[in-house]
Amino acid sequence: MHDATVETTGTRPVLRFVRELSRPPAEVWRSLTEPDELAAWFPGDIVVEQWRVGAPLRFVFREAEGDDLEGTVLECEEPRLLAYTWGPETLRFELTEVPGGTRLVLTDELDAPTTARNAAGWEVCLELLEGRPPAADLWRSRFDHYVEALVPALGPQEGPPQRPS
Repeated sequence: MHDATVETTGTRPVLRFVRELSRPPAEVWRSLTEPDELAAWFPGDIVVEQWRVGAPLRFVFREAEGDDLEGTVLECEEPRLLAYTWGPETLRFELTEVPGGTRLVLTDELDAPTTARNAAGWEVCLELLEGRPPAADLWRSRFDHYVEALVPALGPQEGPPQRPS
């Protein structure tokens, strides 16, 4: 397991994940942008007419994990860079070709109280993106790990989103 790093020099924390994937950038790009591919690893469906800078996005959670979110495409340079707002957060995916595949750098600029929750969630998502079904307790164990590591610098951490009743 590769821990996320957390940068706290700006106004909000930024989670950073680095993964080496065994697929070329064009294939990873499809995993980031095509609905059928996103469904295998991303926590919700992304509704977008066309991936281009300025395009509006709508994020629909599949398992009633929360309200739909809105977003906007900020950067789109196929197959190397994709950035967009995801509700109050900013996600950025950088793809670099490396021998044997692609280096993916995912950053998530977010509010401090959700850092541990999102770090654990992205670890689950990245396991799926890498084609590995995550262990059933992965989210909880990683959340607990991140809470312990992050509370001294970022303060209390929120748990999973409340599901509508």
